[in-house]
Amino acid sequence: MRDVPGLPSRRSFLKASAATAALAGIAVPAKAETAPPPPPLDDYQPDCLKPTEWAFVMAAVARLIPSEGDGPGALEARVPVFIDRQLAGDFGAASDWYMEGPFEADASPLRGWQTPLTPLEIYQQAIPFFDQWCQTNHGKPFAELDAETQDKALTSLQKDEIGLKPELRDFFSILLQNTKEGYFADPMYGGNQGMEAWKYIGFPGARGNYKEWVDKYNVPYPLGPVSISGERG
Repeated sequence: MRDVPGLPSRRSFLKASAATAALAGIAVPAKAETAPPPPPLDDYQPDCLKPTEWAFVMAAVARLIPSEGDGPGALEARVPVFIDRQLAGDFGAASDWYMEGPFEADASPLRGWQTPLTPLEIYQQAIPFFDQWCQTNHGKPFAELDAETQDKALTSLQKDEIGLKPELRDFFSILLQNTKEGYFADPMYGGNQGMEAWKYIGFPGARGNYKEWVDKYNVPYPLGPVSISGERG
């Protein structure tokens, strides 16, 4: 997104987020061929997101990591696919989280998840509320706004200026975190198409051994990344 006061600058968080968001593992022997390209995003059939939810996610991540710039944008990295698949699975259902009350909406984030809603439920409830807020204040749902107005709306969302219920207060931070994760995760999870985000920051991926490069600072890594599946970038 553009450099809007209160929001992360357009790409400032990318390299700082990579180490925690990328899901590395032990590579199996690399395949000789690369995986065939997936269908275009316009042809993707979401696993759980409804059309209006999918439209919002597509538009929102495109502003959080835009296509213009020297690296791939969120759409080129297929971040929306990652988010949809995660929400359709264990993460979306919070299936392995402790979800018993009491919950304190104003508690410090250090005290853990403070809402009875699962991540999927937060998306499902926050998106239509935000779309209605955009309709009231800007004349159109979020996905139909121009880029500059979308940035302003996201700023209001981040600053908690739109009147979300306390149990939905973390929606922006969850959306931003999921966007980073989809950008840097192993391609097997749906995002980071072609490992382009890894190539952009020089991350080796799931290579089994590159210890001779650990202590070489500010030296570009000469080999491309490898995914958990063995695909080479």
